[in-house]
Amino acid sequence: MKFFKRARDSGFIIPDFSNSVKYFDNTNCKILDGKLLSSHFVTQAQNLRSGRKIPCLAVILAGDNPASQVYVNNKIKIFKEAGFESQSFFISKEESTEKKLFQTIDMLNKDNNVDGILVQLPLPNGLNTENILNRILPQKDVDGFLAHNLGTLATGELNSAIACTPFGVMALLYAYGIDPSGKNTVVIGRSNIVGKPMSLLLLSADATVTIAHSKTKNLIQICQNADILVAAAGQPEMVTKDFIKKDAVVIDVGIHRKENGKLCGDTHQNIKEMASALTPVPGGVGPMTIAMLMLNTALASWNK
Repeated sequence: MKFFKRARDSGFIIPDFSNSVKYFDNTNCKILDGKLLSSHFVTQAQNLRSGRKIPCLAVILAGDNPASQVYVNNKIKIFKEAGFESQSFFISKEESTEKKLFQTIDMLNKDNNVDGILVQLPLPNGLNTENILNRILPQKDVDGFLAHNLGTLATGELNSAIACTPFGVMALLYAYGIDPSGKNTVVIGRSNIVGKPMSLLLLSADATVTIAHSKTKNLIQICQNADILVAAAGQPEMVTKDFIKKDAVVIDVGIHRKENGKLCGDTHQNIKEMASALTPVPGGVGPMTIAMLMLNTALASWNK
């Protein structure tokens, strides 16, 4: 678990859930419970903070996206549960200029009490996301999105913040005794937030990795070869049982709200007929993303 060395050195450990798994109703498909594992990391953070600086996260929310507000509130809630500090900076859509965001980030870069800075995405239209994110100091980039930190991940150094969602996926795999080493893995999606760092982490775990995307031909056939399939395409219920090799492990990164108000992921419910293990939506990857944000902030504070 090379990717987890920094966390382990600070006292965080991945628990072993492999002998206490639950199954989806009337199936032989295991539930990879991200909500349970994330609560484990929160408890560890509570126990480890004694005698150390209390980590502090600053969150910048630009615009009036209601979903972004929900995500920010969920992150702040987890930080409070862990006994960490958080600061929130809300910038209205009318005031959301590059200059205003730069001023806010520069202020937080200089604040020694702030260990991590998070700019909630997506930003309002007209703003250059890459320019704004790269204004954050690399050591305060707890999302792991900066070119600097993605670069260290690409070289296999694993000594900077790792993108939270892929980091959480790797923790889930190991908690449930799923070792990617030597396995055929397919990642659907090539974003800098999930697809690319997910592929790099799987490579660091000695998996054989294929990256698929919207231009990929014969996608179903490619996915049918996967021992581990990560669905991060951003398309609701796109991946059906026809994509799945018998007894494959499926990680569903997507989250969408259907017309009936219910949440779904990038995978269809019928994949439970084929998969040996699956992350639920909600309660799978989502809670792990926030837990790893908390962990990255703790490491940024304690490894100074």
